[in-house]
Amino acid sequence: MAKTKLFPTAQQRLLPLQQRRRRLQLQLDALEQTVSARQAEKLAAYGAKLDRSLMKDAFAACDKEAYAQQILEQKLQKFDVRQNMDRRAVNHGCSKAIFTAVEAGGDWQELLKKQRQELDALEHKRSEYLAKLTAEKEAFVAKNSSADGAGYEKAKEKAQALYESRRTALETEGQQLVAKKRAKLTGQLAALDRRIAGIRSGVRSETLPEDVLLRVKGLKMYFGGLKAVDDVTFDVKKGEIFGLIGPNGAGKTTVFNCITRFYDATDGSIHFVNKEDEVVDLRQFQVHDVILQGITRTFQNVELVREISVLDNLLVACTREYQSNLLVQALGLPSLKREEEALREKARRILKFMGLESYANWLAFGLPYGILKKVEIARALMSDARLIIMDEPAAGLNDSETAELTETIRRIRDEFGVTILLVEHDMSLVMNVCDTVCAISFGKMLAIGTSRQIKENPAVQEAYLGVEGDA
Repeated sequence: MAKTKLFPTAQQRLLPLQQRRRRLQLQLDALEQTVSARQAEKLAAYGAKLDRSLMKDAFAACDKEAYAQQILEQKLQKFDVRQNMDRRAVNHGCSKAIFTAVEAGGDWQELLKKQRQELDALEHKRSEYLAKLTAEKEAFVAKNSSADGAGYEKAKEKAQALYESRRTALETEGQQLVAKKRAKLTGQLAALDRRIAGIRSGVRSETLPEDVLLRVKGLKMYFGGLKAVDDVTFDVKKGEIFGLIGPNGAGKTTVFNCITRFYDATDGSIHFVNKEDEVVDLRQFQVHDVILQGITRTFQNVELVREISVLDNLLVACTREYQSNLLVQALGLPSLKREEEALREKARRILKFMGLESYANWLAFGLPYGILKKVEIARALMSDARLIIMDEPAAGLNDSETAELTETIRRIRDEFGVTILLVEHDMSLVMNVCDTVCAISFGKMLAIGTSRQIKENPAVQEAYLGVEGDA
């Protein structure tokens, strides 16, 4: 695991400031929409209150005959639902009795007569109930025969004037609120920028070629006398699918664990262009902070919380991205609920993209292995990463699932605009999907190049793919 340093580095001190800056910028970008939505909620609540106040006048103006007839039909419909159940019970009981009588060789004609009598009794009961409802309707119409249409129109005009006045007031209030909050957020951003600039002034800046997203240089990872990774160097370009291959025990997953800080590398450098378009040294961060820089990963073995739903498994990936502070979360304020709903909607969109929308509310426990692998990839998409690291995504999949995965990886790269770094033993997947392939063996570099170049490289064939004549 990555070692914990006693004093934070400059880049570690920048991390919470950058995260807060992103949150403030998001609030500023969505300010007008957020305030407008809140004012619309207030206006809708006021409109509902006015509608309730008009109900008495609306009733006075309505057609009492039509109103009473509607009430009669609603009550009769409920009665018919109950009576249909009674009819079914009579018919079912009669059928059972007839079956028993036939088996015993008895007379079943009397049973039919009894059934007819019971059905007639139910029909008579309905006729009596309908007569009762009709009498109530006629009494109601006689008592409330008058209709005051003029009074209703006057009340409606008054309510409309009040609604328009309230709408204008809320619009003015909203504009003032936007201006006040914009000034506050702009000031906070300016103060943060000054603090960030002050810390950056003491940081030695690194540079990478414009097209490079990740640079691993001279990477070494020793476990005692075992050299799991020994002087591995490669660049991952922006927007490409980069494959890392090698025999079992070659050190592929160890390289991934060094990049994501599960391991603290013995030596070498790992530089990455983060979400702020800054080149950062990943070795300066703790494992739980790497995701904030824009790197996420899947695992060789499925690592899902099986006791919760598929949708909730995706939401787990957003815990570091919440904008609501601890107090807001403890109190369950409306802003938290709005944020949670926005994240749920994002999770539903990603599930739809992965063809998993029908599994959203299923528990992860018991789902087919191929579905779980897709859920893990979907979870990786939740953090808006710039680089997704996939550790053997095709492990345990059949041929058709692997072919589908190949297309899915391309679609993720194209539609989400992310770079993908993958370790995989399935060479058909690697050769079909990867733009660049790096081959390692016993922790050392063998070759790096296009899929075709790697496939034709003699050293790779001997170490991994096999050569003609091999037993």
